Amino acid sequence: MDGVSAAHDTLARYDGLMRVSRALAGHRSIAELFRTLCVNLHTVVPFDYLALVLHVEASDEMRLVLLEPADFPPPPVLALPVESEGPGAVVWQTQTPAVIPLPVDGPLHPTLEYLRENGRRVTCWLPLTTRQRRIGVLSFGSCSPDDYSADAIAFMVHVAAEVALALDSSINLSEAERYADQLRTERDRVRLLLEISNVLVSQLDYAAVLAAISTSLNRLIKHEYASLALYDRESGQLRLDLTYDEKRGGVLTPNTTVSLDRSPSGVAFQRGAAMVFERAEWEQLDADATMGRLRLETLCCVPLIGRHGKLGTLNVGSRAAHAFSEQDINVLSDVSVQVAIAVENALAYREIERLKEHLVEENLYLGDEVRHEFGEIVGKSRVIKRVLKLVQTVAATDSTVLLLGETGTGKELIARAVHNLSPRRDRTFVRISIPAVPATLIESELFGYEKGAFTGAAARKLGRMELAQGGTLFLDEIGDLPLELQPKLLRVLQEHEFDRLGSTQTIRVDARIIAATNRDLEGLVEEGLFRSDLYYRLKVFPIHIPPLRERPEDIPFLVRHFTDRFARRMHRPITTIRASTMAALCRGSWPGNIRELEHVIERAVILSQGPDLRVDLHDVEPQPRKAPARSGTGTTLKEINRTTILEALRAANGVVAGPDGAAARLGMKRTTLHSMMRKLGIRRPVF
Repeated sequence: MDGVSAAHDTLARYDGLMRVSRALAGHRSIAELFRTLCVNLHTVVPFDYLALVLHVEASDEMRLVLLEPADFPPPPVLALPVESEGPGAVVWQTQTPAVIPLPVDGPLHPTLEYLRENGRRVTCWLPLTTRQRRIGVLSFGSCSPDDYSADAIAFMVHVAAEVALALDSSINLSEAERYADQLRTERDRVRLLLEISNVLVSQLDYAAVLAAISTSLNRLIKHEYASLALYDRESGQLRLDLTYDEKRGGVLTPNTTVSLDRSPSGVAFQRGAAMVFERAEWEQLDADATMGRLRLETLCCVPLIGRHGKLGTLNVGSRAAHAFSEQDINVLSDVSVQVAIAVENALAYREIERLKEHLVEENLYLGDEVRHEFGEIVGKSRVIKRVLKLVQTVAATDSTVLLLGETGTGKELIARAVHNLSPRRDRTFVRISIPAVPATLIESELFGYEKGAFTGAAARKLGRMELAQGGTLFLDEIGDLPLELQPKLLRVLQEHEFDRLGSTQTIRVDARIIAATNRDLEGLVEEGLFRSDLYYRLKVFPIHIPPLRERPEDIPFLVRHFTDRFARRMHRPITTIRASTMAALCRGSWPGNIRELEHVIERAVILSQGPDLRVDLHDVEPQPRKAPARSGTGTTLKEINRTTILEALRAANGVVAGPDGAAARLGMKRTTLHSMMRKLGIRRPVF
């Protein structure tokens, strides 16, 4: 029966151990684990005292955690070094269980003396160890000196193993949660910095900067007040430039001076470090009345340091005491770097806006103009830069260039730039304006003639083509070249040869051809007024010269350039141009493009008697407003134009040119009508 009884007791013990193991496995935190130990260990281990002695890696000491009984007096020592002779430290170092009787008399270690004084007669110390680490020691105590026999100790080792696993799991979970909290905090910080960056780069308005900062920042750091105090170099003080308080109306501009020595922001600015002030602290500094009216309890001031030194401070306030943690201060310090950049940009933008309201002192020195190797070409707009990039690209070759653009856009200057950047720059640049030469003389002017070739030809004359030998020939307004001369020019482009008038000798020519026109060559080709093979020979490298209305940002540079040129020529002391005058010139439509602007400035210089340029704004035609889209009928201007042209074509039986053609009926040139037909997708119908 004794053997059966012992087996039954052993089975009961292990059954209890399984229940303890399941109970320990279900805990969620270390505190819950401690409560589970106190409740469940009584079913498997006799004790009336329970404690944990845990190893703290950071300080390398053994720390006592008393679990039971709840009414036990606090121990005299809660932590001892690992090297001490305490029972917990010895068992942790040796990893050997120990049962220590507590005699009624005699000297004992302070830990054991503490247990004896509280009625315990025996203690058991078991190492808590897993495969990953040595966690600490589990300590039992009993008022009965015979509770811990050898077989009981053997069983309690299994209990300690289960407790060690549960503790290890709790520690891992706690560390994981701590790391997760750190990751969440870091994620929120990075997200805040990114959000503030996105907001700041989209804000040029100075007042809106602070509101955007506060709104984004409030998601991570709760506050009721924010302000920017900027350093005023003239007064040597800080100026409370902007405050943001949603309850008091959003962004305010108090523009009050803040003492460097007697204000929180001034102290933080001088020290160059973030500082937190409680109300009692800043009241001692005799802060300005604004702080008192806001009823703030905590204020954090962070210096703003830009590219050229300290700009001021970013101040964040809360109506709660001790509102800002060390982590909040670190976040504000990170934010201040971005804010400093944004403040510098916003101040620069505000200065630009202020200057627009005053007279603009014009620097007439041409260093402000974009000239470089492009000679007289003035401008720095995106469209003109694209044109100049094309010029640089094609200049190094000998390819034919076709310059397309409205009259007055500077096509000849572009042609000269191509020549000046090419290997032919040291040879001659020859220009001929085809419309300026009578039709009967264009051939002789272009290709030359022999003596006696026609009446009045008393001597041989070289044509422009020969004069351009080794250089560049610029054919201005190529669209006006008579149809009968186009094959001869095509021969030059294809074969590099031609014949003078009255000569049978073929002349080889090495001249680069640059042609320009403001006409619609494709329309002329469709009308049969321009050879298609010549058109495609000329269109090897087309460059579209933008009209002045598409590059208004270049108008100020052109105005300065022409003003300087004519003022020097006429000995006029013109030094300034009013901002209102410049704005009116920039709003002009300039149908005559740069040539029209040049003439307007020339007239203005003539009329100006003092240092200011006086422009008759009646000479400036404003940009036409776009007509609003018609509603209700659904008819657009494009549809009206299409219908009108189709009706004119029907009335003219499909004839475009001629006195009874559609162009004459509509009162426009045939080339203009062809261009409009092509844009509207109208093919010449057969009626």
